[in-house]
Amino acid sequence: MVYHSSFVDDNGITKACGCPLLPLKTHIKGPAPAFDQDKADIVDEAITFFRANVFFKNFHVKSPADKLLIYLTSYINIALKRLEGCRTLAVGTKAIINLGLEKVPVPGEPGFPFPGLFTLPQSQEEAELLRNYLKQIREETSGRLLNCAYRANGTPNKWWLAFAKRKFMNIVIL
Repeated sequence: MVYHSSFVDDNGITKACGCPLLPLKTHIKGPAPAFDQDKADIVDEAITFFRANVFFKNFHVKSPADKLLIYLTSYINIALKRLEGCRTLAVGTKAIINLGLEKVPVPGEPGFPFPGLFTLPQSQEEAELLRNYLKQIREETSGRLLNCAYRANGTPNKWWLAFAKRKFMNIVIL
């Protein structure tokens, strides 16, 4: 059974292209509202559920937050693939920073991983809002993922990096 997001109540949550702009525990500037540091946010859920959800070929969406969970699970898979050959935390951090510098595609642009997951943007402002949110959430996810993928002494955690070989929803990552 797939693990779904606990953020099912989307009342008062801003949306862009059908994607809820959920609050984050972050210090990175962006459009995401601030979140209580003591509670788990969507990034915590994505990292916690990643090792279970990556095995599924289908994901039934029960709430708009599940769409974001799918996107983050795919992003974590891509990030782990980039970290796979990095033998130290310093090299891994460099690889993640390079991944963060890449252009973030939005629905309707080439390179967006899930064409039917989110609706197409109605305006350029909506597209930029979603792009900035996805960039912010990717940077926050990358930072937290490094804490999981590498031990305190800077060596790779094989129990996490082994999942770089998995295909989430049969998507091949290059």
